[in-house]
Amino acid sequence: MTEFWRLPATDLAHRIRARQVSATEVAKDALARLDAVNPRINAVVDHRPDDVLAQAAAIDAAFARGDDPGPLAGVPVTIKVNADQNGLRLQKDLVAQQDSPVVANLRTAGAVLLGRTNTPAFSLRWFTRNSLHGHTRNPRDSSITPGGSSGGAAAAVTAGIGAIAHGTDIGGSVRYPAYACGVHGLRPTLGRIPAWNASGAERHIGGQLMAVSGPIARTIGDLRLGFAAMCARDIRDPWWVDVPLDGPAAPKRAALCLNPDGMEVQPDVTAALRDAARRLEAAGWTVEEADTPPLREPAALQAMLWLAESRRGLNTALHQEADPDASVIFAQMEALCPHPDLNAFMDALQKRATFVRMWMEFFERFPVAITPVSGELPFRDNEDVESPEAFRRIMEAQLTQVGLPLMGLPGLTVTTGLVGTVPVGVQLLAGRYREDLLLQAGAVIEAAGTPTSPIDPA
Repeated sequence: MTEFWRLPATDLAHRIRARQVSATEVAKDALARLDAVNPRINAVVDHRPDDVLAQAAAIDAAFARGDDPGPLAGVPVTIKVNADQNGLRLQKDLVAQQDSPVVANLRTAGAVLLGRTNTPAFSLRWFTRNSLHGHTRNPRDSSITPGGSSGGAAAAVTAGIGAIAHGTDIGGSVRYPAYACGVHGLRPTLGRIPAWNASGAERHIGGQLMAVSGPIARTIGDLRLGFAAMCARDIRDPWWVDVPLDGPAAPKRAALCLNPDGMEVQPDVTAALRDAARRLEAAGWTVEEADTPPLREPAALQAMLWLAESRRGLNTALHQEADPDASVIFAQMEALCPHPDLNAFMDALQKRATFVRMWMEFFERFPVAITPVSGELPFRDNEDVESPEAFRRIMEAQLTQVGLPLMGLPGLTVTTGLVGTVPVGVQLLAGRYREDLLLQAGAVIEAAGTPTSPIDPA
């Protein structure tokens, strides 16, 4: 019997559309896979089998009528729980009264929403554990983090629970979990994928400028499919921009950025960067070593803008939630980020334009940049709460994760292999709305390596 959970979304969508298999059969197989492996990794924290089967039955009925349910018709997809909740006991009884734009777009595309995936409290860490839903484990190696905050999303996809996972990214929360779990993850340009949460207050300005949703998947083709579905128009997000998914042709030229803005990088990470560069060169790309525009000051401003708003109200929720991990991490972040006055806040918003300009000029010379996802291999699980020194080292290693969102730029994590049992990969960067260039380069790197397949949790 075919194990449909092993197949990529592109293959599943084709088979269901060709009526080679029903959406209901695929859904039953997906639910069985979830039941078999989720207890070992705790990636999915809410799923409703009857609803999953009802969604699949509606897809089958649409095909029977001769209707087109959409490009993702019947494909099992998971949704990050922070679409309306945030891994909090304070929000455990919160029930959304309407779909957020990204959920609505996935439904319109025909996806079968399989379940909701875990995140740390307040989606605050590159690790995934909270006091409500518990601890998510990395399917490849339980001693290392599954990443965060979309750790449940990446762990689910890695273990074959759904073909595509929805994640969010304001400081690496799509790109880093993909890296830690050995899959691919796309952080789109600000405004690409509409966002809004009807269950909460309007997002703070830092979140509006830097937070995005994006897909995590085992293949670049699946990222492309999920990204296209998530991008559909939704007027509820005033930041949404109607831009074609494919831009004009660009030279096959990439910058190899081994130590962006002076960050320290472990030898295994450097080896992965050079390996990715060789794969592109073998496919006809020109690759030149270069440094990136600034990331260190954008990272500091990103943290300041994010914390400036949280200090106005999130502190109260932090105390009420009393999640031990979130309390430790938030205290460490506050220690690294002085409280801004109005002038500092305004200066940060003004400097953002300068940095965007510098990066866009860089991409005129190099349409794609190859950078580390992190300066280190995936961290030991929950290492960030062990000591202030560990937290500061981890923050430094995540410079490329934290610095990029200030400019609203897209980034793509491409997994390239393993160091023992620990995944490694690279991050590709491009100009605004040029996700097509990231996916093009990512497909070349993917094709020259070992295909990523779902695994049984270690």
